[in-house]
This record gives sequence, structure tokens and C-alpha cells, in this order.
Amino acid sequence: MRIVVVGAGGVGGYFGGLLARAGHDVTFIARGAHLAAMRAGGLRLTGPRGDFEVAGIGATDDGAGLAGVEVMLFCVKCYDTAAAARAIAPTVGPETMLLTLQNGVDSAERLGALLPPAGIVPGAAFVSATIAAPGVIRYTSAMSSLVFGEVDGRPSARCDTFRGICLEAGFEATIAPDIGVALWSKFVALATNAALTGVTRQPAGIVYRDARLRALAVRSIDEVIAVAAARGVRLDPGQAGRSLALLESFPPDMYASLFHDLDRGRPLEIGYLSGLVSRLGATTGVATPFHDFAYACLGPYEHGRPEQPS
Repeated sequence: MRIVVVGAGGVGGYFGGLLARAGHDVTFIARGAHLAAMRAGGLRLTGPRGDFEVAGIGATDDGAGLAGVEVMLFCVKCYDTAAAARAIAPTVGPETMLLTLQNGVDSAERLGALLPPAGIVPGAAFVSATIAAPGVIRYTSAMSSLVFGEVDGRPSARCDTFRGICLEAGFEATIAPDIGVALWSKFVALATNAALTGVTRQPAGIVYRDARLRALAVRSIDEVIAVAAARGVRLDPGQAGRSLALLESFPPDMYASLFHDLDRGRPLEIGYLSGLVSRLGATTGVATPFHDFAYACLGPYEHGRPEQPS
């Protein structure tokens, strides 16, 4: 299968690497030193389930010349959506399945305003991974799965086909009958973990074993679930407990990807996480004091490390 990965960071590099290892024609759209390293020596994945290298992969900073793309994994940071969509527009054909794996719950909506909506399939990635060095993706947990599905919930051959390819490549893949519920279910823990590890600058082993911080995690979870309900998304009654259990199961040294961006002085996706919860809470009449606070604390870093006053 001809697959293009837009954004070869933790998510794109990890799943794209597994698909390439399984023998599929995978091209990564990347930039800078990471692109140069992949062109020179391929891609290396390292982590607790083993290390492996994929040589001879395709890597470019310009997807305009690619043709016959069957599946495109859209994995760029949320704030890069518009620029990346413009860059790949010539590559997206009428039969291209554009699977968006961005963080948050509104990626398909934002992307659908820029590219043909019929090709877009919303999805969620479950993996903790980051670029450890140019050409090297470090994954840090046992999570290794995708969840995706058509916006209207209908069965589709393209989703069925891609699910089979994922399973053959060695990771789980599930087709969600209601992808909106699936995205919000993930978002509960995602927004919580990003906010808490970002604000405290501490890993999961500190955050979820401290009674005071754990109480904040519970409050965060409740706020996200309440906003989802106000938006008409009815999550399972056990969602709060499952989200908290997931957070408590994270490896002690695990941080959200937002922390790694914060630590390196890069722009943050906080506006699409706590910022989104805060905005949606304001428009639906749901109080979100924790996420208001988290966004206020991390907002100054949204466009990178702010300059210190002289």
C-alpha cells in the first residue's frame, strides 16, 4: 500500500516505521535534521518492546510530487495544520484516505475546512513516543494502537482495509462505530496529563502518586466529561474511573508530549487541549476552573519560550 506520513514525530514516526517495516511503501514528510537523518540512514525505533531499524525509506520535505497515495497519516502538531494542509493538497487524490491522528477532538473539523471533507477519517493514536535524536523515535510505553472511523459511523471498505494492514504490521487497530465518543474518551486523559505534567514539570510517577495532584487529576477529568456532555457527547458512566486508572498506569518516568515541547522551548498544543476545554466550557455554561488555570499557566509558552523582559 502507498502510504504517506505527514509529520514524522513521535506518532507519525512510530506507526509509519511499523508500516514500513511490514513492507509497505511509506514516505515520510519531515524537515530539518530529522529529515536529513532519515534520508541518510533510515529510521530507528527504540523502546521497551525492542529496537529495530527501517532502512531505505522515502523521506521528503515536499509532498507535492507524490502520486497514487492510498492512505495519508496526518500527524503534524495542531498549530501546523493549515501550513501542512496547503503543502499536501496537490497530493490528496479523490481516493486518498486522510487519517488524522492529531491530538484533541476537533482535528477533522479543522482539516475539513482546508481539504476535501469526504477523504477525511478521524482517528486517535495510543502511543507515547518522541523524537529522541534525528532519525530516532523513542517509544516509552506498552500502548500501541489506533482507533478510527468514518465521521457518520458507516462501515467502509477503506477503514476495513487499513485496519487489516495495521494488524499485519504488529499493532492494534479498532474501527469505532462512534468516532466522536472515541476521541473524547481519549481526550479526557490526554488533556489531563498534558496539563498536569506541563504545569508541574513532573512525570506521571510524581503526579499520580501525590494525593494533592491526584485530586486535581480527578477534577480535570470531571471537567472534560462535563464539557463533552454539554456538547452532546455522552461518554460511558465508567469513563472517569477508566481515565484515572490509565493515568495511574503510566510508566513513572512518562511525560505528556506537551512537556517535551515545553522543555525544548517549542510551541505548545495547549490551546487545543486545556484551552479548548476552557473555551467550550465558557460557551456551554460549564465551569472549568482547573483547565482555565492550566491554560493561564501554560498559555505564555503557546508560541514557544517567551522572551524574558530585560
